Parts: sequence; C-alpha cells; structure tokens
Amino acid sequence: MIADQKESLFIHGEWHNGRGAVAAVTDPATGETLREITTANAADVADAIASAEKGLKLWRSTAAWTRADIMHAIASVMQERTEEAARQITLEAGKPLAQSRREWALCIDQFRWYAEEARRIYGRIVESRAPGGRIEIVHEPVGIVAAFTAWNFPVVLIARKVAPALAAGCSVIVRPSSEVPGPAAIIIDCMRQAGLPAGVVNLVIGPTSETYQPLMASPSVRKVSLTGSTAIGQQMIRDAAATMKRVSMELGGNAPMIVFQDADIEKVLDVAVPTKFANAGQVCVTPDRFFIHEALHDAFVDGFAKRAKALKLGHGLDETSQMGPLINERRRKAIETVVADAEARGGKIRAGGGRPAEHNRGFFFEPTVISDLPDKALALAEENFGPIAAITRFAKADEVYARANSGGFGLSAYVFTRDPSRIREAVASIESGMVGVNSFALAAAEAPFGGIKDSGMGREGGSEGIYDYLNVKLSQITL
Repeated sequence: MIADQKESLFIHGEWHNGRGAVAAVTDPATGETLREITTANAADVADAIASAEKGLKLWRSTAAWTRADIMHAIASVMQERTEEAARQITLEAGKPLAQSRREWALCIDQFRWYAEEARRIYGRIVESRAPGGRIEIVHEPVGIVAAFTAWNFPVVLIARKVAPALAAGCSVIVRPSSEVPGPAAIIIDCMRQAGLPAGVVNLVIGPTSETYQPLMASPSVRKVSLTGSTAIGQQMIRDAAATMKRVSMELGGNAPMIVFQDADIEKVLDVAVPTKFANAGQVCVTPDRFFIHEALHDAFVDGFAKRAKALKLGHGLDETSQMGPLINERRRKAIETVVADAEARGGKIRAGGGRPAEHNRGFFFEPTVISDLPDKALALAEENFGPIAAITRFAKADEVYARANSGGFGLSAYVFTRDPSRIREAVASIESGMVGVNSFALAAAEAPFGGIKDSGMGREGGSEGIYDYLNVKLSQITL
C-alpha cells in the first residue's frame, strides 16, 4: 500500500480498483486535492460480501490461539508503519502529527488487547435438573460484520470494531468515510502484510448510495457497527430490523464538564484546554458544555481564553502546530452558525470566534471561548463538534446535575473535584455511559467505551467489547 494509490477496495486479500465514481481526497489544511480514488459500486460490495462469506468459514474454525498470534503480528506490523500512518492521518484528517501518532498507538493497543481476549472467551457449565444432565453455555462468532466508521478518527474507529470482531472469529467488511481513505487503506494493508487470511477483512470505500443498501439488505451480514451521528444510527437500526441484524452504535455526544468550587483551577485548565481543542474539537467525547461553579467562573473563563489564544494553528505536518483545520468547508460553516447564534443570544466571545486571518487556505477556525450563554443557545444545547468551549456558571449541585442531564445525549461527562463524597454523588447523578473524574482518559483498549440514550448502545473496548460480536448458545445435554 502506498499513499498515492488509487485502489480503494481490498477484497479477498487483494487491492482492486472500484467500479464506481472517481472521488477526490482533500488536504483540509490547504483545500488542495491530494489524489483521486476509484470508489466502490453495488457490484463491488456484493463481491466483498462473497469474500467475507469465504473468510468467515475459515476464520471461525481457526483456533483462538492462532487468531491471537495473527493479531499480535498485525500490531507488530502497525508499529513498524507508525510514521507512514501518522503522516497520512494528518494529511487527510488535518490533526497535528502528535495526535495522529497517538491515534495510531491506540489502534495498536486494540489489537494487542483483543489478541489476548481471543484466548479468554469463556463459556460455563450449569448443573441440570435432569438426572445425569448438564447445561453448557458457549459463545460463537456472530458472523459477517459490517463496520461503518466516521472521518474524525480514521483508524482507531476501525480498530475498535475490527479487533474484537477478529478475536471473536468473525469476518469483517469495513466501510470508512470516503473523505479519509488513505489511513483506512494502511491499517487494512497491515493486516494483509501480517498474514491475515484472504476474505477475513475486506474494505469498500464509496458513497452511501452505492455501499450502504447492499450491506444492510444482505442476510449474510449478521451485525452492523456504526460510529456516526444519532440520525444515521436511528435509520440504521430501522434498516437492520429487516434482516434482524445485531447492532452496535457509538453515536453523538454533548459532554458536560462540571468544575466544583474545591477544584484546582490551574490543573483543570492545564488539561481541559488541550483536550477541548484536540482534533479541532471534532471529537465525540470532548467536553462541549463547561459548567463552572460561580466561585471559580470568572477566573476559569479568563484562564481558558488566555490559553486558547496562545494555541498555535497550522498544518499538522508542522511539529509545532497545536491545532489543525476542520475537516471541510461544511463543518466550518456549521461552526460559524453556532457562533452567530451565541452572539445573537447575548453570549460573550472571549477568544476566537472566526476564521484566522493568517490562514487563508484550508478550513481553519480559531479556538473559540464563549461565556454568558443561555442553555438554549446552540453551543450548549447541541453538539457543536468543533473548537468551541461554551462556558456557563452554576451555584448548586442539584441544579448542575439537572442541566448536565438535559438533552438526549449520554456518551461522556467530566467532573473535577477533590471531595470524595462529591465524586460518588456526581458519578451516581450524571446520566452517561462514561464519566471522567479529574481525568479525560476514557478511550483505552482495556475500558468499555460507549454511551446511553441518544448516544447509542453496545461497548467498544474492555472485556465487554468482544461480546457484541458473539452469539450465546445453550445446550442441554443428558446422558
């Protein structure tokens, strides 16, 4: 696999040209076309399904220890190709190189973790009521998995789905975003290079009109896993019902961050600012709504704005850049709409708020800090998915929990306090699949990642993650 290749399909162990339309791949830092690729059409997807059917027969009968060895080999190949992969992530997704390397490292962790989980798919035996009988419960691979991923993390979202699927004995068809095909191709090519048998993993890149319906309609595809918007997830669940597919959904978020009056404000700012503006805020678990106790509010706003203004924007290939561009012009215009709404509702722009004058190419937007917003403002009420920190104040714990739980999302939340009893109270009171307490470190291979309510269902990572790719089989045996 080379970065400028046009082939966008990996089917039955080989790279192919698609039979669909030609699509341009753009560098979001310059707006320039990096290259063109040939995308998949419905016939290509049918070929991928046929390949996955063959791969499933082989892989599900492969011993778990052998699967584990191959997955460790994949991780080793990935380690060797770190700089190549990081550069491609930066070129196509826009994030700084340090963040791209970190994303690639998280992918390696996924394959290492699930290589070991493959060896630990435990069943159990239950004593039967029948004389001389016993009940055995075992786990079997669910079948072919269709993995749909978004552009903001073009490789780790693939790894979170493919690694547990491979560990469970499933074959996979990966359908990533067409905006970031290069990083997806590299991670798939690492699997080829490591000796994963043909058909076990397949890659199709193409428009929704050509790739979505064949995968969703096929009775051979037994599970779909999505990282995307809530609206797309809801539609996918409806479509999956026609063939009774299993579903896992990692959807939108609008994470609250609560800072209580006993928090160390300087330590909070030191970690909150780089976290908020990582990947230009295009992170589903990033804090969007900052609820700051009234005793700390003014100092927090001033400190946050000062640090935001000091961030260096630039092309991600420049090692000194701390924040890159948004993914495309549509996203930048969406952020401008959020800022305009905030100003119309009386919000105060404390930092940023527009396109940086020194970056007249690409899709850059300034790190933006807004205070004094009503809860109905778009910056607080909806996921902005961009470099906007919306800061508001609170006085009482019950009040802030109610505000944090408002809206339909429940992916991630963050609490900063040094009071042990407050920690327990906050974790119990906040409606979210994940809560970070004095920490933003939620995305780890060993931890179950996922949300509740409109933020989805199922988990990726941890010992829990593999069970989304396994069926439970009971046998009642009487001798």
